[in-house]
Amino acid sequence: MLNLLLAIIPGIAISIYIYYLDIHEKEPHRFLISCFIFGMMSTIPAIFMEEFGMSLGLRESPNIFITAGFAFLVIALSEETVKFLFLRYYIYPNDEFDEPMDGIVYAVMIGMGFATLENILYAINFNMDTILVRMFTAVPAHAAFAIIMGYYVGLAKHSKTGKEKKLLTYGFLGAFLLHGIYDFFLFQQAFEALAILAFISLGVGIYYSKLMIDYHQEHSPHKKEEKEEIDVPIV
Repeated sequence: MLNLLLAIIPGIAISIYIYYLDIHEKEPHRFLISCFIFGMMSTIPAIFMEEFGMSLGLRESPNIFITAGFAFLVIALSEETVKFLFLRYYIYPNDEFDEPMDGIVYAVMIGMGFATLENILYAINFNMDTILVRMFTAVPAHAAFAIIMGYYVGLAKHSKTGKEKKLLTYGFLGAFLLHGIYDFFLFQQAFEALAILAFISLGVGIYYSKLMIDYHQEHSPHKKEEKEEIDVPIV
């Protein structure tokens, strides 16, 4: 029971934290919950895609090229694809997606739903040590992947320069590449010391995630509207 609780807490905590960082206009709870639930459900097609990739011989291996294929083409590609598709085709067209920061908020809800169910599956099959490690590694990593994706998707939604498709591509590729790099250094067996690079890549992802959140908070169109309201003289 404790394992299950520890598996659930991190994703919920990060979701709430990101929700409160959306300081200018909160998103409707129904969309946030639907994103979280879809994130949980998206683990199912991701598992099937990963099993297919492993059936082709791509898995953790002493061969770094096979491990790279596993990390990028099996794990990162399948997981980031299912998350991106829901963000792009369900949330993106919605009128509630009315500022760039919303891209980060919705992407994180999807990512945390995914990470939470993934954690529950780990809690069922592994011991508490694994769950504790994942609290400080895998779950924050999924949040960083989501923030990077959501940052560019938010820019794309409100782009006035004809760069929508390019920015959407950047969003997917950014999450995919960071995910693949993180998993590759974690999975590779050829050089044990290289595992430290997984945690360095996670730190870099978290660092840039903070910059991206700060940027969208600072440049929110709602911030300008709030300022204009404050500047209206009292008659």
